[in-house]
Amino acid sequence: MKYVLFVCTHNAGRSQMAQAFWRKHAPSDVRAESAGQEPARAPWPEVVQAMAEVGIDISNERPKKLDLEMQLHADWAITLGCGGACPYVPTRVDDWDIPDPHGRPIEIVRGIRDDLEARVKFFIANRLDDIRTDRTAHQLRLARMLPDLDREFGADHEAEEIRACVDAILERYDEAPVRSMVQTIAYREARECLRDDRCGELIGSTA
Repeated sequence: MKYVLFVCTHNAGRSQMAQAFWRKHAPSDVRAESAGQEPARAPWPEVVQAMAEVGIDISNERPKKLDLEMQLHADWAITLGCGGACPYVPTRVDDWDIPDPHGRPIEIVRGIRDDLEARVKFFIANRLDDIRTDRTAHQLRLARMLPDLDREFGADHEAEEIRACVDAILERYDEAPVRSMVQTIAYREARECLRDDRCGELIGSTA
């Protein structure tokens, strides 16, 4: 399972529309999430209206704040005209220069909606293989976990063994349908394997 993360400032307009169109057009093995640095309370009413006109109901979606967990577990990120307002997302990033629909006349919002759908469809048609083969997110999680594990277990385990153990555990979650707290869970499992000296068995089972 791979994840594309759409990011705009408030997660109430552009990123909500992009996520909804991804769900409509993309295959099931590459899913979409969306978030913002300063999430609003609800999607903008004009955006809800424009999406309803094309048969997509986003009225019950709740804007989410972009957090570290979400950034680390994205396999690809697309920022949507944030300028300097969107935080850095530490994975592969594209930027789409899309105007903010908030407060715009419905005719303008429709144009933004249609532009976003066209961009999403083009991206799906041309970039899915890049997403499926990219290992950036996996390597970032690995890099964040290794220093602490090396400090705790380095006296009893070679660095190569610790890395192989963590890599094998993270591989289990590459296909997980839900990524929330993956790094926390994987870190706990790695500590247990290293503490109980079960790394060889784990690595062998994934070879």
